[in-house]
Amino acid sequence: KRRASESRSLPESSWEERLADAVTPLWRLPYQEQLQVKHESQRKILQTLASRLEELGIDAQKPRGLCCPLQPVVPSPIINGYRNKSTFSVNRGPDGNPKTVGLYVGTGRERNIVCVKANHVENIPSKHKQVAQCYEEFICRSPLDSCILFHEGGHWRELVVRTTSCGHTMAIITFHPQELGQEALATQKALLREFFTCGPGAACALTSLYFQESTMTRCSHEQSPYQLLHGAPHIFEELLGLKFRISPDAFFQVNTAGAEVLYQAVGELCQATGDTVLLDICCGTGTIGLSLAHRVSKVIGVEVVEKAIEDAEWNAAFNGISNCEFHSGKAEAVLPQLLASWEDARPLVAVVNPSRAGLHYRVVRAIRNCRSIRRLLYISCKPEGEAMRNFLELCCPPDPRKKLAGEPFAPVLAIPFDMFPHTVHCELVLLFTR
Repeated sequence: KRRASESRSLPESSWEERLADAVTPLWRLPYQEQLQVKHESQRKILQTLASRLEELGIDAQKPRGLCCPLQPVVPSPIINGYRNKSTFSVNRGPDGNPKTVGLYVGTGRERNIVCVKANHVENIPSKHKQVAQCYEEFICRSPLDSCILFHEGGHWRELVVRTTSCGHTMAIITFHPQELGQEALATQKALLREFFTCGPGAACALTSLYFQESTMTRCSHEQSPYQLLHGAPHIFEELLGLKFRISPDAFFQVNTAGAEVLYQAVGELCQATGDTVLLDICCGTGTIGLSLAHRVSKVIGVEVVEKAIEDAEWNAAFNGISNCEFHSGKAEAVLPQLLASWEDARPLVAVVNPSRAGLHYRVVRAIRNCRSIRRLLYISCKPEGEAMRNFLELCCPPDPRKKLAGEPFAPVLAIPFDMFPHTVHCELVLLFTR
């Protein structure tokens, strides 16, 4: 473990140091101090929630001014190089090279973006850095420009690298077609394939190489299909004794070893019995539901990404799990229909794991209005953001104007998990009951 004095191996105010400060702001601190910083930030979030609940006239259990007891931050089993997914940008580097592949220092609003190579960033594994370096070499050889601003032209854009503990590596290259015809596009795809299979990029030993033509900042598979240029269509990960198939745009926790610890804890907090039905909302490739399927009578998963649902169904079949059903679609459209006519007498436990945007109001309303749900686990990667709104909606008194008829929930326990060492972020699990 590194001491702060030993960590200053980067030149003061160098671009490398500025990038490390932007991406991994706690990198200078020994790991135990990082955990203390995170515990304090989570405590402040729970204090804020307690104050907001008090404003609603709700007298929550408030040990030390918190809305519920807060446990110590659960450490990550792996501290360095833990990310299984990295997204690299293409932009001007500190030396002015417009084809630098790395991460941003600065902001678009300030118009001071500089793209800095991430070779020294501690949470990114060496394999990701290797693929990024090879991609930069390829586009520097290409006569086509990088696409820095859409309206100014250019083509080469983001690189996403996904890896697994099974040794698999997937690379996804985003390309702006601009006015290129199909023949010119086919040429670029052939050059990419050749570079990563026969050229210098072969050293990356890619399991899968994908290409996506995108005229937007972010594009789903449905909007613009991921085109497989080389290798297998999926990579595979092992988690808690199960095998999971991962598509290019499927959600999977970014820290696999940390996810195992998180999901084991979720299983305990669910207090599921043999007749419990587990509702897994925002289920991704089904990791939470499938890892808990042996404890419950049935798992119902809901996920907006269609390819992730295909993965979840494959994962269930491959692992011999037959008590799961998965629904593709927006949770706000699927869940109210599922719960409106719920008459199953079995206990119903809900686990929600939304993106930073939190849950749609209609999802919260459907949960509130389903009397069978007495226990809810909310897993949030940004509890101080939109999730805070969800917490208040779950706990506020019934409100006919908002069609919130169900009995309110109450927060009873909070456990932070350090899924993102060296950063300020935590994954907070909040247990609600009623």
